[in-house]
Amino acid sequence: MKNKFIGEIVITIILLVLLSLFFNPVGLFMPQQMHALMIPTLIIVFIIFLGFLWKEKSDDERESLHKLIASRFAYFAAVTTLMIGIIIENNQHSLDPWLVVTVCIMLLAKILGLVYGYFKH
Repeated sequence: MKNKFIGEIVITIILLVLLSLFFNPVGLFMPQQMHALMIPTLIIVFIIFLGFLWKEKSDDERESLHKLIASRFAYFAAVTTLMIGIIIENNQHSLDPWLVVTVCIMLLAKILGLVYGYFKH
């Protein structure tokens, strides 16, 4: 693995650890008061993560293909997970509107990305 992925991997692991600490049902890892301090940290780490995504450039066609494949995997996993959440919560009669809004935003972003790519390139 090339060294240019090390920063992205480290930031992703930190982001995953921070997000997993929010699933703390009995207060084993952190007391609820710490969650108020974790939110700004989460926002800062997420902004750093977005910076890595934003500055990502492809040197050749092979790297562009790898980036495209990774993006498709991430999109497929996210939409599938949200759809399963919508189905499960709908069957429990407690559908969270944020799930539906998130899927709608993802679908609109996909279409806008396709239109932007068509006109830009």
